[in-house]
Amino acid sequence: MLQIGRGRSGRNCQGMTRRSAIKAGFLGCAGLSLGDLLRMRAEGAATGNNKSVILMWLDGGPSQLESYDPKPEAPPEYRGPFGALQTNVPGMYVSETLPLHTKHADKMAFIRSLHHDNGDHFAAAHWMLTGRYGSTNVDKEQKFPSVGSYVARVKGANQPGLPPYVGLPAAESVYLYPGYQGAAYLGETYSPFQVNMAQRYLAATQTGAIQPPEFLASIKELDQQRSANRIDLLGQLDRARRQIDQSGVMDSLDRYQQQAVDMISAGRAREALDIEQEDPKLRDKYGRGPWGHYTLLARRLVEAGVSFVTVDMPHWDDHARIKEAHEPKLARVDQAVAALLQDLSERGMSDDVLLVVMGEFGRMPRLNKGQPGIPIPGRDHWGNAISAMVAGGGLRGGQVVGETNDKAEYPVERPLKPGELLATIYRVLGINPSQSFLDRAGRPVPILTEGEAIAELF
Repeated sequence: MLQIGRGRSGRNCQGMTRRSAIKAGFLGCAGLSLGDLLRMRAEGAATGNNKSVILMWLDGGPSQLESYDPKPEAPPEYRGPFGALQTNVPGMYVSETLPLHTKHADKMAFIRSLHHDNGDHFAAAHWMLTGRYGSTNVDKEQKFPSVGSYVARVKGANQPGLPPYVGLPAAESVYLYPGYQGAAYLGETYSPFQVNMAQRYLAATQTGAIQPPEFLASIKELDQQRSANRIDLLGQLDRARRQIDQSGVMDSLDRYQQQAVDMISAGRAREALDIEQEDPKLRDKYGRGPWGHYTLLARRLVEAGVSFVTVDMPHWDDHARIKEAHEPKLARVDQAVAALLQDLSERGMSDDVLLVVMGEFGRMPRLNKGQPGIPIPGRDHWGNAISAMVAGGGLRGGQVVGETNDKAEYPVERPLKPGELLATIYRVLGINPSQSFLDRAGRPVPILTEGEAIAELF
């Protein structure tokens, strides 16, 4: 087994030592052999197309009224603290918290009529990320594979030497890693490659230094105590590769294991994750906080050939202080989205990368009276009206799909379920959602059982 060791031991999310878990032969925090992964890709994965997806996951549930479905004419106890802004598409509005969105709305489609009618964080997140009802707060185990895991299983990476599915800094849902962004019965091979489990769940306003991934640092260290019959991937990269070549061990590895070595020691993945190569002015445009940082890193990864990237943007469960709490987060989302869409356009990548912005549910339309000790209005859980935004991927922008009533309580036009949004993603990527995979009981289960791609977007 190809391994990358660390000089000291520590525990990761699965209770394993860091030394045993951070391996070149392992995917994510508890995955399987990269050699196995590459072999499975070659033996059965459908190629689909070269398009990719960046999912901005707003964990906790953002308010539809404060983002993509403002109601400026509603009574103040529903309207909330913000007004609405006209975008560059006549008659299309967003909350005034998103001024940069207004310049790119012609590339965007706002889906305002999503609903699953569930206010349970766990049930809602599972539904949005898998397209199915399954897990709940009393039974949190993931029941079905996530959209990203199906992409990894069916499509694979767009370029060799890269994982197909990456979490930045680590994909999660409702504090669970990878949570409902995992692979369930597909197997851990198809869970996201977690880039940095040591520094994760980062707030929008965090000002501390963003640490590079530990596995990159581990490549640069040298452990002279390794067994002579193991491939030593520690130390300076050039020296490590020379040692491997001179030892003749590479000759005894099959080509999939050699690709795994290349991916970790000198491949596309390491280069794509080196954000220091970017122009400082572009990094400023995305924002130097974690959400901008990882959105830019997501662009680097899909440009290199990763098929599905989740950018974790957590802390949206604002039962109090909706203005004070939501406003700074929305400002970072606004900046990151605008920078990404402009960047993709300038690079000629707009039609090849689909951006999806969503959380597990919306927020209660009628403002509450805050929480005990925080008597400042917020919004509670609301699964009856959920807004999401999609852009790029060859989809038709400059439109609103669906409509809620005058208080953003429930859909009154074109009601849509989560499976229909995920079917749209699969269609963009050339994946047939009717194909089946065996669950743990050996029964064939289709990717989706209901919902078709949203026709208006095509």
